[in-house]
Amino acid sequence: MIPERYGPHAYALMRIVFGLMFLTYGLQKFGLLGGQMAPLLSWPFGIAGIIETACGLLIALGVFTKPAAFVASGEMAAAYFLSHQFAIVNVGANVGGLPVQNGGIQAVLFCFGFLYIATRGSGIMSFEDAGS
Repeated sequence: MIPERYGPHAYALMRIVFGLMFLTYGLQKFGLLGGQMAPLLSWPFGIAGIIETACGLLIALGVFTKPAAFVASGEMAAAYFLSHQFAIVNVGANVGGLPVQNGGIQAVLFCFGFLYIATRGSGIMSFEDAGS
């Protein structure tokens, strides 16, 4: 078992990794990291790319962490319902309503991970913590 005294460090690593992974999704929407370039202000991919890139970077660095994580959580909730849950009806594919069936696991995990980060804030190993 990991001693409880390492909890703040484990949380900081979780926040940093979640932020960096979210940042990579955003960068893909700008044609980087093997992604396809989306028009900058197009709905939903261009706007999603801006949110994912900006919020991912802010969360990883620990700057404006609570609002950035809250926005990221909301974007992932919208992404799940628009791209995974309702896509079943729109596309007509019979893939099922659960995230494991409709490819929405990543969106759900990001959504609830960021919701948790929005309640905890930046914690240690952040630029917000550096001034304390």
